[in-house]
Amino acid sequence: MFWRFRLRLPQPQSWRPPLTDGDAILQRLMTLHPKVIDLTLGRVETLLKRVGNPERKLPPVIHVAGTNAKGSVIAYMRAMLEAAGKRVHVYTSPHLVRFNERIRLAGELISDQALAEVLEECERANAGDPITYFEITTVAAYLAFSRTEADVVLLETGLGGRLDATNVIDSPALTIITPVSIDHQQFLGDSLSEIIAEKTGILKSGVPCLAARQERREEKKFCKLVEQAGAPLSIEGKDWFVRKGKDGMVFESIRDGEKRARNFPQPVLTGSHQYRNAGLAIAALDRLEGFDVPDSAISLGLNSVDWPARMQHLKAGPLVDLLPDGWELWLDGGHNGAAGKMIASQARSWRDKPLHMIFGMLNSKEPEEFLTHLEGRIELFRGIAIPGEENSLSAEEVAQAARVWRMDAQPADDIKAAIKDIIARSGKARVLIAGSLYLAGSVLKNNT
Repeated sequence: MFWRFRLRLPQPQSWRPPLTDGDAILQRLMTLHPKVIDLTLGRVETLLKRVGNPERKLPPVIHVAGTNAKGSVIAYMRAMLEAAGKRVHVYTSPHLVRFNERIRLAGELISDQALAEVLEECERANAGDPITYFEITTVAAYLAFSRTEADVVLLETGLGGRLDATNVIDSPALTIITPVSIDHQQFLGDSLSEIIAEKTGILKSGVPCLAARQERREEKKFCKLVEQAGAPLSIEGKDWFVRKGKDGMVFESIRDGEKRARNFPQPVLTGSHQYRNAGLAIAALDRLEGFDVPDSAISLGLNSVDWPARMQHLKAGPLVDLLPDGWELWLDGGHNGAAGKMIASQARSWRDKPLHMIFGMLNSKEPEEFLTHLEGRIELFRGIAIPGEENSLSAEEVAQAARVWRMDAQPADDIKAAIKDIIARSGKARVLIAGSLYLAGSVLKNNT
């Protein structure tokens, strides 16, 4: 299943990195990537030891794995915890515009200076040894977290779970598994069963696990894996439920045989799936020992949560200025089958205007898995290459994939050209840019 590392870069006798800024250090770290990918914890553990094992000096950690909704669930927890007055460290990936977005220290994005300092320290300690970009930057995040006082760490896996660079926390306070679907097959396995086994690799004996409801055919196996790990399990649909209420959402939980219903406002993030994501966040905080997160803080968090490029309505900026009155521009970084299904569900609720799509995707993904759910939902489809990404599918490749699903699909030179072409061919409508977080990041960067 896993590629093995075979090549070692030559090492100079006396190696010292030049002092410079964070962006330049990040560029240098890219050159250390092993020539053959090897999912392993060995390189991370070696570097952590060299920098003093900062992962052992952290506040309580909530470790989150899954395929979809990891970032949204973390965003809800952060908003709720901060509304309760807690200082929260957060580690997520990838970033959209700036690397600093990945590391949040006690409520604030890491500063350029602090980022450069921890990156440089890790680079010096690594001494030119092969290591992946994600591995060394994860160690840098642990260093930053260990040196700034906080109450809790929200930690998102990067790829998989069992051999993910984040999976070095011996005793997290909680683990969370969001919905698991097919993705990253080249690393995690060709079947959903294999992928679930990798994701549940973050579980620890005696550490409570909170889990979203999984696909029905895999639910029994999932629960068995959790049991084998020795992790007490609370799962959506059995231990808690969430549903829309008249004026918001209703969260129902069952603990010690007693059922309790609580009313909360509707999540501000768009999409019916966000009720489930918010529910998972609430369930997790309910089970976080030593923390009192009152319902008032949960409500405030639901009203204030911010998570860009997840069904985000863009309301200002140069791209929005291209639109005639009454048009809307939306952005979503979803790229797999589950994301396509979510967008199809949202499209069913958008019946007042036609929906058009601008789409770009990396060549490591399968556009068909995303697009199959959108047949009959999209009127005009314009394919583009992701700006600045050499591993992007071409605009024509994307358009060809969409034509299979009977979409009016054509290639476009760039996002602006695609928007202008759609405007010329349609009346008042919604335009959704989707297919990749890399594309979403480019949109956000160029729409300011």
